[in-house]
Amino acid sequence: MAKAVVYPIWATVFVIFLITSLPPRKGPEHLRLGRRLGYRHVPFDPLVAHLEKQTEEKGLSDWDSPTTWESALFSSEFGDMEELLNDEGKLNITDRLLVLFPLLDTSPDDGLISLKELVDWNVQQATDRLSYRTYKEMEVRDTNWDGVISLKECLYRFSQEEIEKNDMSTGQAGWLREQFSNADADGDESLNAVEFNDFLHPEDSNNHKVRRWLLREKIKAMDQDKDGRINFKEFSHGAYGIIKSYMELEIGYEAPGAGEKFAELDVNSDEFLTEEELVPVMHHLQPGEISYAKHYASYLMHEADDDRDGSLTLEEMLRHEFVFYGTVFEDDEFNENDDDDDDDDSRDEFR
Repeated sequence: MAKAVVYPIWATVFVIFLITSLPPRKGPEHLRLGRRLGYRHVPFDPLVAHLEKQTEEKGLSDWDSPTTWESALFSSEFGDMEELLNDEGKLNITDRLLVLFPLLDTSPDDGLISLKELVDWNVQQATDRLSYRTYKEMEVRDTNWDGVISLKECLYRFSQEEIEKNDMSTGQAGWLREQFSNADADGDESLNAVEFNDFLHPEDSNNHKVRRWLLREKIKAMDQDKDGRINFKEFSHGAYGIIKSYMELEIGYEAPGAGEKFAELDVNSDEFLTEEELVPVMHHLQPGEISYAKHYASYLMHEADDDRDGSLTLEEMLRHEFVFYGTVFEDDEFNENDDDDDDDDSRDEFR
């Protein structure tokens, strides 16, 4: 796979460089980066997502090995298992692409997959994955089986003493209580499935209170001098790189410099950015798996669109099947094409 050195999607795949940015790499780096950024990757194929769910539920490991593939049970919606696997016990990805292509090629059905069609498909896979994770978590926490989650059920891991202490540190009882209150859109002191999804995945929430709470949390993380505002140094070190990457994807050319963007956001020209002034870039500062799914679609388009006409033919997808199915290749195969092995140890902690 050729390195992407000028197209801005690589900058976007690296967008939330919470630790340190990496150079473009060969192999399915979008999958490693998804884990590094705190996301579970979004499989292109719902069959792969289904297999991952099965291996998770069965407590299997090394899910890309033939033994694990054969050990996971496929539901009837995906057909006979023997037809899905090749002689080596791996997914027959060529046949899967032949099946999936018409499912993506819907608006219009013209023998081409547009970026919009690819984005819509990936967003749906991400949405389904988030819903599944929320459902599984509700199974664990809904101890009285009433279909909603109470605050007590949300805080089930905390002792009464810890709850009364109301510690507002990230992940502690008071912090989670505030997150619960934000997600409780109807104010009935319980979370239905939609509200619980907002509670678990606030970056992907459309709830205004949840989104503003996330923004305040981001400001706390950037606010090194703890004055409740973001100065230019804090902005340039803690926010601008993320904003720049997203902007360049959206506008298609180089974004304005840190100083120019800071001045644009600093409406009252007091050389500080407040929560209100950061609202216009809130969706850049706290992206979630839905955002990642959109960027992943752009990455797939860039890697497989050989003639650069902005759409994918079946032939292009088949020529680049490894891009769409990186998770079914062995890790050793990735490493053979890896130019930056020195980075592997530093990435392990984020997987």
